[in-house]
Amino acid sequence: MGGRPPVSGLGADPRVPIWIGRAVAAAVAGAVTAIWAGWRLGVTAAALVAIADVVYRSRTTAVIPAAARVTSAQRRTRRRLAVLRISGYVTLNARSIPDTEDVIDHLVIGPAGVYAVDSERWDRRLPVRTAAGDQIYHGPFSQRHRLEHAHREAAQASRLLSEKAKFGIDVRPAMVVYGPTIPWTVVGLLGVDVLSGRRLRKYLRQQARARRAERLNAQQISQIASAADRALPPGAR
Repeated sequence: MGGRPPVSGLGADPRVPIWIGRAVAAAVAGAVTAIWAGWRLGVTAAALVAIADVVYRSRTTAVIPAAARVTSAQRRTRRRLAVLRISGYVTLNARSIPDTEDVIDHLVIGPAGVYAVDSERWDRRLPVRTAAGDQIYHGPFSQRHRLEHAHREAAQASRLLSEKAKFGIDVRPAMVVYGPTIPWTVVGLLGVDVLSGRRLRKYLRQQARARRAERLNAQQISQIASAADRALPPGAR
């Protein structure tokens, strides 16, 4: 009662080193200036250093590191996918690929087929664009490695599910992005469908209509979900 608030999760926050570095730089600048020009100018110098660091980082990198953002993105996707249960979709969240460090954020099984969905949250202030050669950029930073990651996970899931179910299962990769404006509806890059997270439900419904001849029925969905539950153990997230 009346104790200090819990800070157990603070040490795991990847932003902490940034904050510490900024505080140290500001303190050093303030102390040196105070020695030579007085404490008032020392305080001013410390504030200017801190402000300069904030501005520099906001222009050169995402404000919130990916490790701190991913859980938020996954929660948003889970809420969107939960609404699709009534339409026959089954979602297995945070499923590990055995003998690897990869974890599929969301394995979605439904009338539209089977999808390995990767949830991303990026800094909303940096624009997103594509380029030749299956490239995608968030501000000045290439995100091709995220496409490769999503493609690899889907390929591994296809193999494992097919082996477990004893029939061929094609797992399609998709990447949903939250934060910045996505200037397209859906774009295919490196075999991965990239879209805004808010369009996910509409995307799956459109895929079901477009693949009407290949739609999965309730029995097939149940069989694949059972195979996936056995092939892909729950991850640590």
